[in-house]
Amino acid sequence: MGLMLDTNVFIFSERSGTPIDFSQWKEHGDVYMSSITVSELLVGVHYAHNEAKRARRSAFVEFILGKVPVLAFDREVARIHACLFMALAKKGQMIGTHDLIIAATALFHNCAVLTDNTDEFERVAGLDILSYIKPS
Repeated sequence: MGLMLDTNVFIFSERSGTPIDFSQWKEHGDVYMSSITVSELLVGVHYAHNEAKRARRSAFVEFILGKVPVLAFDREVARIHACLFMALAKKGQMIGTHDLIIAATALFHNCAVLTDNTDEFERVAGLDILSYIKPS
């Protein structure tokens, strides 16, 4: 059991300067991120509009990478991903490519997904989704 963080949770934390308080989800166990989340965070570094923002963002991402274990998109996760893809495509309820990778990774590793994007993830059968309400 674990807690998979969607990229938007990290983005909110970085933009707001607010650390994430995981105490309300402690029953889910350890916190993880998907390898695609790593890529999305690193892309965000490249999107920074100036060098100062790039440096701040890079420091944030490297800090996160040093603290939160990354779960890989490997052969077994790819099998789940393919099944999810076909099930959603047949229903005409496809979700974003990266969200599908996060969902497959979470399902394989028995993790709940903490996200601000519940509409997409709710389409994935069997996935435990937790709504991340941004603190005021």
